[in-house]
Amino acid sequence: MEPSNQKPKYFNLRPEIEKAYGYSHAVKIGNDIKISGAVSMDDEGNPIAVGDMEQQMKNCYSDLEKILNHFNCTFDDVVKEDVFTTNMPKFLEVSGYRTEIYKNHFPTGTWLCVKELALPEFLVEIEMEVHKNKQS
Repeated sequence: MEPSNQKPKYFNLRPEIEKAYGYSHAVKIGNDIKISGAVSMDDEGNPIAVGDMEQQMKNCYSDLEKILNHFNCTFDDVVKEDVFTTNMPKFLEVSGYRTEIYKNHFPTGTWLCVKELALPEFLVEIEMEVHKNKQS
């Protein structure tokens, strides 16, 4: 069946925050999942690890892992990862952490330095696209 003929399945990691900002954290259509950018926030939407690029990055991957788990996926299923950061040199210093996330292969993706993210305290935002070979 073509993915376009399948009904999207939406997932909200933090429903109240996502409703307030006007987005869903993930949507699955067929074997493909699109995941909105994850930032370093607590369950009330407050920035955490302010000023700490490495911890913010780890917090992003922690949230992304929760979303992947919801869809019975792992980081091995990620085919595209885009990173947005307000400080590329600092991100590059800590980007080696990604080898702990992607143990078998790295996804495609783009790293962009941007002027600002949704809140000034956010230093990094990571979004993903996932392809799962089998329906779950």
